[in-house]
Amino acid sequence: MAAAVTLAGCGSDDKGSSSAKPELKVTGAYMPAPSMDTMAAGFFTVTNSGGADTLTSVTSDLSDAVTLHSTKDGAMEEEKSFAVPADGTLDFISGGNHLMFEKLTHKPQQGEKVSVELHFAKSGTVKISMPVKSATYTPKTGH
Repeated sequence: MAAAVTLAGCGSDDKGSSSAKPELKVTGAYMPAPSMDTMAAGFFTVTNSGGADTLTSVTSDLSDAVTLHSTKDGAMEEEKSFAVPADGTLDFISGGNHLMFEKLTHKPQQGEKVSVELHFAKSGTVKISMPVKSATYTPKTGH
């Protein structure tokens, strides 16, 4: 069950220009059931059929400390923001870009849904529901 949210921009039809409004859709959101009581990860895809935008931060009732991370050469690195390219995608996947939820208010269990707010520079806040999947969940197989 993938959470899908669409935020459509109004105005210009010129999607190729940098001034075009972003048109964002978030799909494939999930959180593997965390093995620790204090930390969890989150994954999703942002598809943009409009102008460029930037993911600037993430908030959630599950944690007061949700951070953006990239993985480069096997090393995790915190990032301040991520570009969402015009007519492109931004992927948060296992082994790549991901969210880190630290200092959890509780340890989420498989089947639970975590409320998450993605904050974008141009599009504002996009609310998604992130289902908690098994710790070994793989999106490609659905297991």
